[in-house]
Amino acid sequence: MAKRLFIAEKPSVAQEFARILGVNARRGDGYLESEDTVVTWCVGHLVTMCYPEVYDEALKKWDFATLPFLPADFLYEVIPNVRKQFNTVSGLLNREDVDTIYICTDSGREGEYIYRLVDQMAKVPDTKKKLRVWIDSQTEEEIRRGIREAKPMSEYDNLSNSAYLRAKEDYLMGINFSRALSLKYGYWLNNNFQDKKWTSVSVGRVMTCVLGMVVTREWEIRNFVKTPFYRVLGTFELEGKRFEGEWRAVEGSRYFASPALYKENGFKEKENALALIDSLMKPQPAPASIEALEKKKERKNPPLLFNLAELQNLSSKLFKISPDETLSIVQELYEKKLVTYPRTDARVLSSAVAKEIGKNLGGLQGYDQAVPYLSYISENQTYKGLEKTRYVNDKQITDHYAIIPTGQGLGALNSLSAVQARMYEVIVRRFLSIFYPAAVWQRLNVTVRAEEERFFTSTKVLIEEGFLPVSQYSFTKKKDSEEEEEKENENSAGLDPNELREILGRLKKGMAVELRECNVKEGETSPPKRYNSGSIILAMENAGQLIEDEELRAQIKGSGIGTSATRAEILRKLFHIGYLDLNKKTQIITPALKGELVCGIVRYSMPAMLSPKLTASWEKGLSGVSEGEITEDEYMKKLEGFVDQMVGQVKAEDNRSRLNSYYHLAAQYYKPAKKERKK
Repeated sequence: MAKRLFIAEKPSVAQEFARILGVNARRGDGYLESEDTVVTWCVGHLVTMCYPEVYDEALKKWDFATLPFLPADFLYEVIPNVRKQFNTVSGLLNREDVDTIYICTDSGREGEYIYRLVDQMAKVPDTKKKLRVWIDSQTEEEIRRGIREAKPMSEYDNLSNSAYLRAKEDYLMGINFSRALSLKYGYWLNNNFQDKKWTSVSVGRVMTCVLGMVVTREWEIRNFVKTPFYRVLGTFELEGKRFEGEWRAVEGSRYFASPALYKENGFKEKENALALIDSLMKPQPAPASIEALEKKKERKNPPLLFNLAELQNLSSKLFKISPDETLSIVQELYEKKLVTYPRTDARVLSSAVAKEIGKNLGGLQGYDQAVPYLSYISENQTYKGLEKTRYVNDKQITDHYAIIPTGQGLGALNSLSAVQARMYEVIVRRFLSIFYPAAVWQRLNVTVRAEEERFFTSTKVLIEEGFLPVSQYSFTKKKDSEEEEEKENENSAGLDPNELREILGRLKKGMAVELRECNVKEGETSPPKRYNSGSIILAMENAGQLIEDEELRAQIKGSGIGTSATRAEILRKLFHIGYLDLNKKTQIITPALKGELVCGIVRYSMPAMLSPKLTASWEKGLSGVSEGEITEDEYMKKLEGFVDQMVGQVKAEDNRSRLNSYYHLAAQYYKPAKKERKK
């Protein structure tokens, strides 16, 4: 009797497939089997690329004569510590009674690569029917749909090609550049650390670029010079009531476009601010009038849904955890069927999902935090027409849509840790908010004229809460909520917003007021902020730009540095090899001295590796391969040319004298390393 074989990425997922498929008869070593079905699993990667010495023993020794290393055909091997499971999987794939293989590894580039390597190494004949199961959650309904709609593996060949190329790219750049720079500057690095052990220079396509971003930001902070500036604030009186306005050098002012200005609302020198005040305050009180009044409503729509980068950024702020920890937590929520697939770059839903969104909402009736908001959504039927909103866009989805609650798996809630439960709440509230209207503020802008100078006052008051209550987390302190509300009801007049609104509401254009006093308020420029574990993820997503405004982020199209699936792993490696330091309490990232020196080596030897835009272009190229726009051969030709060029640069140049100067500049910012005690 012919059997079908299901292969998952890990044992827990395989067991879930087995349960749904009713495979509960025979349990083998590394697989489950019933009369017509076999379920097995990988344990992550079972196969990897071979080291150069496997190609040729002579390549074990690092030597410029053997660089660049550009094999015509790449070799692969089974990872030793998982050989037993590989043998099990290989045997099952090649069993004569197995005629159909369902590939159930994670639905993404890396999951595709995991299976393809196994298929290649096991030499599975093409005569067997191979079907790809592509799912967005671990719910029973979604798994059954994925099996039912499984497509021939060949339809994912382009994705497979991009996965192979990504691995080859990382391999060739890592081996060639690390060897070349280590041969050239390893002893220099060694001498500066006075380390008895050999100190190699570790370089990676994405890793080195991220290192450069952190080091560059650190130098910007070090070189920052505070600049004082002086603002002029006027206090105006109307019928015994006072309010403040800020002076600006707009067109018509005697200081318009003056070199004495720091910006239009401040002077470089205090003397100029005092001179302005002196001219305005004669006589006292000085006459003034309302030149302009502007009332307008400001709307803020519910934010777009979470992709992994957005969730990692918020988790860094809320929970002070690393992107790696966030990914681990949301992966667990996914495996418990609570949320959809986490490794996604999309912040919108597909039109197909939007049409069935009622199922997700209905399932959340069993979640206490959601119930109050579900009533509003149900009564107003705000889920209807979702596909016509900005939260649904098929063109912005590549592999998976945004992270949302499935509405299932609620039985697992009691087993969640505190941070897992809170992250689930965050995901649920972000999802529910898209069914609510925008928050609306009433803003009143007032322009006061005194002689040829103008002062500006503004107040902003919340008049329609819209989605804001949905966004208030149950674990957020009341104080924090009040601070947020205060922020939303901001004003520039220095008064209680309600009092200010009452005063300004009485004003009319042309009305006379009195300028009672003017004061100088001193300020100073601030240095750039260091990256934290969340903001660096956003910067990676946006090719080196830290774009905090989510509306703007949504508008920017283009590939980032790394992918949603790899960014956390890259950061973890940089911490592990001692190139970057992470303050676990604050999640602030700073360079370690070794990392800064390696960055200097790369900057002088192959600066292109530090360019976020260039690194992003490689990722964009891989996307082009997966979409069938670029061929494998085209990509490999470009890759090999780049590797050859960079290695040639390293061979031809000697930057040690420049690096010595760089070392003395950098080392002053670090405490001397403590000498280890002799045992």
